[in-house]
Amino acid sequence: MRLIIMGAPGAGKGTHADIISKKLLIPHISTGDIFRSNIKNGTQLGVIAKEYMDKGLLVPDEITIGIVKNRLMEDDCKQGFLLDGFPRTIPQAEYLDKALAELDMKLDHVINLNVSDDEVVKRISSRRVCATCGMIFNTVNSPTKVEGICDACQGSVVQRADDAESTVRERLNVYHMQTAPLVNYYSTKGIVFEIPDIDGIEGKTELIFGLLGIA
Repeated sequence: MRLIIMGAPGAGKGTHADIISKKLLIPHISTGDIFRSNIKNGTQLGVIAKEYMDKGLLVPDEITIGIVKNRLMEDDCKQGFLLDGFPRTIPQAEYLDKALAELDMKLDHVINLNVSDDEVVKRISSRRVCATCGMIFNTVNSPTKVEGICDACQGSVVQRADDAESTVRERLNVYHMQTAPLVNYYSTKGIVFEIPDIDGIEGKTELIFGLLGIA
């Protein structure tokens, strides 16, 4: 099964993508993870991507597109995949359609997670990350035992620059202008599943599996 998962920043795309990919035994392809890995390792791509991500802006297509196409050509994508974080614009979606056609592939479904802007700001601005091991905490519902210290490795727990409230608001503005229109783009193809912001990960997961026809 070939899927895309969509939603505003902080909507829970990564969490649900992991669950779905493990259930279907298909790779979870997250451009965000690829960028962060390059940033951590100080690659040229990472340096360029960080400049955009720290400002809450999208990484340019010429950087993103090459990464995705190469990834889809790998052997583990032959039986399906779940794209998370791509496409983010109509031009990217059109490119993806062309790339999939060249690879003799076709999208099955697009999963759209609906979350309000206020909820997104609350979720992301309260997020904290260990600078050493990458473990994620939340000052509202999963804080560290000792303020500023990672429970797992005792490293420093910090707020990423792109998680600050002002940056989150900018990210949401970019999302509504550039990415939200993709819902209509894929709706015309009849492949979008709209997922409401119901309480609990399990409830959403059960709804998603039901729509996908997975027991």
